Amino acid sequence: MVVKKDTRTQSHPHIEGPTNLEVLMLMKSLESRGYVRVTFSWQYNYVYLTDEGIEYLRTYLALPAEIVPNTHKKQATRPDMRDREEDKFAGGRPAFRGGDREYRGRGEGGGFGRGGGF
Repeated sequence: MVVKKDTRTQSHPHIEGPTNLEVLMLMKSLESRGYVRVTFSWQYNYVYLTDEGIEYLRTYLALPAEIVPNTHKKQATRPDMRDREEDKFAGGRPAFRGGDREYRGRGEGGGFGRGGGF
């Protein structure tokens, strides 16, 4: 969950009902009990459930053990990198062929690096 450090906002942008202050204080309380881990960056609190927090929510909400957060589910396997690159470079040519030589220009002394520039 993401909670902005803003106590004046009247409603939380992603949850209907509570104010942003109430959500902020709830996450603070859950953090003190060890149920969530909070990381603060650029006026936003990023909140992550711990294993103890998952067990607490299961008992509090009377959920069966089969229900797990999406972040704990195994992701579908991604195709191998070589397979994806073959699809990307249809026709055998890379999408960007210029490299940094095209950036520098083709004339003598043009661009940055390799002794030119005057």
